Amino acid sequence: MRTPEEYQFFIEQINGLVAIDPEGRVTHINRQLCGEYGLDPEACIGKHIGEVLPFSKLMDTIKYKQPATTEFYSYKDHVSVRVRQPLIKGGKLVGAVEYDLFDDFEAVDSFIERYLNLGEEFQSSRDELQRFGSTKYTIENLIGYSAVMLELKEKIKYVAKSNSTVLIYGETGTGKELVAHSIHNLSRRGLRNFVKINSAGLPESLAESELFGYEPGSFTGASKEGRKGKFEIANGGTLFIDEINQMPLTLQPKLLRVLQEKEVDRIGGAKSIPVDVRIIAASNKDLKEMVKSGEFREDLYYRLDVVEIRIPPLRERREDIRHLVNNFIRIYNQPLGKHVRHVDEKAMKAMREYDWPGNVRELQNMIEKAMNYIEGDTLFLENLEFHGSVQSYSLEQMKKYERPIDELLRQVERDVIVKTLERFHGNKSRAAEFLKISRPLLYQKMRRLGIEAGR
Repeated sequence: MRTPEEYQFFIEQINGLVAIDPEGRVTHINRQLCGEYGLDPEACIGKHIGEVLPFSKLMDTIKYKQPATTEFYSYKDHVSVRVRQPLIKGGKLVGAVEYDLFDDFEAVDSFIERYLNLGEEFQSSRDELQRFGSTKYTIENLIGYSAVMLELKEKIKYVAKSNSTVLIYGETGTGKELVAHSIHNLSRRGLRNFVKINSAGLPESLAESELFGYEPGSFTGASKEGRKGKFEIANGGTLFIDEINQMPLTLQPKLLRVLQEKEVDRIGGAKSIPVDVRIIAASNKDLKEMVKSGEFREDLYYRLDVVEIRIPPLRERREDIRHLVNNFIRIYNQPLGKHVRHVDEKAMKAMREYDWPGNVRELQNMIEKAMNYIEGDTLFLENLEFHGSVQSYSLEQMKKYERPIDELLRQVERDVIVKTLERFHGNKSRAAEFLKISRPLLYQKMRRLGIEAGR
């Protein structure tokens, strides 16, 4: 049982506390409040509240039987936000009480700033719900329990807490976009926009307007209303720039300026527009090597490479293959009308021994394709089709190359593109659509791999 002295101690900890009876006479007043206004606590008891604290609106609570409410006070150079509420006992109004919610400018300013930000967060949440699906993935979509994957997940959680620029490295098909989504969703920007742009999928002539936007009539074919760029759309959220290694050199200085100055200049615009955007960039090539060869700006590289995340290729985490396969089977069972429950060990052994040049994406495509032809509840080795497998290349042949794995990946990529072009009788648009890449990127790969354009 608490003593009266203990209760008195607790009451005194409530800043600015004052209580009155139904007639407005002070029944209790906090010593801290008396100190701020130069009052004698004992002399205040029994006096009318209007005489003790002329600014108080406690009598409104008594007179109009107001429910709890909050008031902003400014009196004798003292600013406070105070809460008033009636005291009800046995259904009868027996008085009213008032106390400080905030009692200085700094606290009020902090509250207002947080309140405004909270309002923006709620608005963003409503907008995000309307756009449900703008972020597809969370960290739960990163399947795997190998040591390297557990380390990757921990790094993602750590990186999500900061606001620094992130550079993600990973081979094609390792899940760079998935990692970017995971970072965004775990960050304080998680309720804001996640905007994606692929540097390789944009013609150089359109890349600047896509990133930075344009004003009405700034060039032939421009919209009469103008258009926001990706940076403006992502304001307050995250901008994911995929395949940044293929960003045109002419555009790199403008991107650097946005990162440094945190403002964008629309094409044809007369003034800069401030933006608050976190950048996550991804590359399947080592940008440091590209800097040495003059293919990428050194100053932009160092501005991007604040936090670096490297995604391990599938061949370095083979113990995760079983988990991935089971996950993909679960995903495709319903849409394909299948009931696959088991994977034959010969099939699993073959998948664990394969080097997966296309990584997780290749594994997913293989499982989806195999399940289209499975009749029973088990996936067998004969259901799998390994394109460009290491069995097609002898180790003796690979010894002559300085970088055998890179050469193997090059041969596999060339073989896939050639076979795709043959399937569509040389139609580049259909081949690009099938490979899920842009037509310009297909032409780039054909030139790099020595594939004739007329094929």
